[in-house]
Amino acid sequence: QVQLVESGGGLVQAGGSLRLSCAASKGTLNSYTMGWFRQAPGKEREFVAAMNWNGIRTTYADSVKGRFTISRDDAKNTVYLQMNSLNTEDTAVYHCAAGAFGVEAGSYGAWGQGAQVTVSS
Repeated sequence: QVQLVESGGGLVQAGGSLRLSCAASKGTLNSYTMGWFRQAPGKEREFVAAMNWNGIRTTYADSVKGRFTISRDDAKNTVYLQMNSLNTEDTAVYHCAAGAFGVEAGSYGAWGQGAQVTVSS
């Protein structure tokens, strides 16, 4: 079972950018689909983006399409989420996850602890 650790969160002004990283502290990621989910205060966890094991398939939530990009570097055992044109509605705790390709949280068996992203107006 892989163990995941996110980093790169923080405070940014609306219109700015951040890049989140998700590294495996245990195990390797190269056979897993990697996903990103987020949960804002008082809201349910929602899917953000996913990339399959070989990087050929990606999918994004409509709310982030064209602004966020998921990528992976298996040599570094790390997955990234580049977030551009951030707005206040992107404020949330972002979690990476490893599992099977899909947009449902149930497709993923391993989760990171989360990274806070706060976008100020």
